[in-house]
Amino acid sequence: MASKAALLTLALVGSTALGSVAAQAADQEIAWIYCGDKIDPIHEKYIKEWEGRNPGWKVLPEVVGWAQCQDKATTLAAAGTPVAMAYVGSRTLKEFAENDLIVPVPMTEVEKKSYYPNIVDTVTFGGTQWGVPIAFSTKALYWNKDLFKQAGLDPETPPKTWAEEVAFAKQIKEKTGVAGYGLPAKTFDNTMHQFMHWVYTNNGKVIDGDKIVMDSPEVLAALQAYKDIVPYSVEGATAYEQNEIRAIFLDGKAGMIQSGSGAAALLKDTKIDWGIAPLPLGPSAKGEGTLLITDSLAIFKDTGVEEKAIEFAKFITSPGPQGEYELQGGAGLTPLRPSPKVDEFVKADPAWKPLIDGIGYGGPEPLFTDYKGFQNAMIEMVQSVVTGKAEPADALKKAAGELEQYK
Repeated sequence: MASKAALLTLALVGSTALGSVAAQAADQEIAWIYCGDKIDPIHEKYIKEWEGRNPGWKVLPEVVGWAQCQDKATTLAAAGTPVAMAYVGSRTLKEFAENDLIVPVPMTEVEKKSYYPNIVDTVTFGGTQWGVPIAFSTKALYWNKDLFKQAGLDPETPPKTWAEEVAFAKQIKEKTGVAGYGLPAKTFDNTMHQFMHWVYTNNGKVIDGDKIVMDSPEVLAALQAYKDIVPYSVEGATAYEQNEIRAIFLDGKAGMIQSGSGAAALLKDTKIDWGIAPLPLGPSAKGEGTLLITDSLAIFKDTGVEEKAIEFAKFITSPGPQGEYELQGGAGLTPLRPSPKVDEFVKADPAWKPLIDGIGYGGPEPLFTDYKGFQNAMIEMVQSVVTGKAEPADALKKAAGELEQYK
């Protein structure tokens, strides 16, 4: 387990100057590190409502840019001057908890059942919840119907399996000269995320409790599929992350990509005839899957306001405020919970349906004590296969061995 001093050092590396260290939150105040460029108006509205119900209490959001946000929360906590609450990637909750920097935020059975399946798993380890989900994203397959037509494929029929996906990509490349698929493999966090979508569409798993289970037929098949589709994908995959691949697709230069809801919003402003469908399935799939990525509100230890911060975190993410925040359109988030409002939203914009349908057999970002170590090992594994430097079985065995030190 990393020491607090080591965690502080890690947090400082690569972060920008943080200026003077914020003072510990005063009594009756809940200091909140809020990631982004500005506070969402929906959150502003509900902060005022909560304060109205809780006289003498103030919620003090501090807006911090995405690049520095998590590092700032980590730095302050490790230095012994934590904020009450911070917006963090759920993948970091295990690291925070193992270093005794946050408090548990247990959920009742009623609370757990209010979410879509598997969402609570993204904030759970050791049987306890360590954060409250506030943002959620999934992926679906997008395809260019014009390129399908040009390649002699049915433009209304997307691939349903990996085998079809590879075959369609090959046909598009050979018939049109345009890349059939966009596979991102840059040294960037979402290269690992993109691979995990393939793992979860083949009933695979990376870690089970504290046991590394990645060296399995299910994950090997996913890595082999990566190798199989590379010849028909955008050239130079290691130069691109997912948003850069998305830009290539928006320019009509790729037949298929896997992307989130943001792609649908952008595609509506193009002349591309496009479709969206659930991610194609591997041979061992039990149903439609996707990586379930959540961000959460973490409650930091030793502020003196932990109980009230938990109360506020649960309020701001409760079905009413959360549903409004997700479904206003600007946030572009997959809903965390089913509801009649979500049904209306999907009816009005059917592009959301595939992004929700994959939740049932989806899986969480694997929780590691050293998340960056895990992430880097996964990226190296993917890149070694994509560039032809290693065969899938060898790359998988090597990465699985490396992950032992990060769990």
